Amino acid sequence: MSSDQQGFVPAADAFEVPTRLAGEGFWLEPLGPQHNERDLAAWSGSIAHVRATPGFLGDWPPLEGMSAEANLADLVRHAQDFADRRGFTYSVLAGEEGEGEAAEVVGCLYIYPAKADPERVHVSSWVRADRAALDKAVYEAVTNWFAEVWPFAPERIDYAAR
Repeated sequence: MSSDQQGFVPAADAFEVPTRLAGEGFWLEPLGPQHNERDLAAWSGSIAHVRATPGFLGDWPPLEGMSAEANLADLVRHAQDFADRRGFTYSVLAGEEGEGEAAEVVGCLYIYPAKADPERVHVSSWVRADRAALDKAVYEAVTNWFAEVWPFAPERIDYAAR
């Protein structure tokens, strides 16, 4: 860890984690339990598409899906990571901003320390198969967001290009 950091990101008094990013046709907000039903529907209807997204390796999403209760537990864990500044997961939403519960969950963005090397930042994102055209827009907006707002040196970020 660099000497100016405590944990994954600098301390709260030195860096305020952003809670919103508006892009072309979408916006991001922290993932939480309020997204459960819409999140589960988004990824479970696009498992093959998510698994084929650059940067997704391993066994997520599960081919057999998961229950709403298991998905909720996953969302609660991600929200706790966000609160504890250990990692940051955002819902990718579409529709009219300010729709709240009516906004469509069309994807997700994950920002975590890389498992193999905590000095690196592992970033991955996906969008639903029916919103595949948004993938490049999300990638470009997030890449610019990192350069403008986040405290990570560009050479530390692993985010598969689109």
